[in-house]
Amino acid sequence: MDLMKAFTEKYTKAEPPVMNIGDTVRVHLRVKEGSRERIQVFEGTVIAKKHGGIEESFTVRRISYGIGVEKVFPLHAPSVEKVEIVRRGKVRRAKLYYLRDRVGKAAKVKELL
Repeated sequence: MDLMKAFTEKYTKAEPPVMNIGDTVRVHLRVKEGSRERIQVFEGTVIAKKHGGIEESFTVRRISYGIGVEKVFPLHAPSVEKVEIVRRGKVRRAKLYYLRDRVGKAAKVKELL
């Protein structure tokens, strides 16, 4: 059990980003293409957070050229460079899967003021 604790402490991020469901975030992802490395940015709404601890992940959804795109990011992955919060969302649900069925302005989340 002590080995698992040491493993968890080694690979967890010192300050994981504090984000909630409904927030619009900008995820900076380190992408390796051949021998080169670059940062790719994925911006969207956090629709779900799952698990906890080292295996915690969050799902970000955006509309790209009229098609809904969702990506699941492990919170403590070394490929996730940083997570910027663009705006806070006002929601009353733990999971926003209902946004998948909405189109246009109906798929927006109100801003928390």
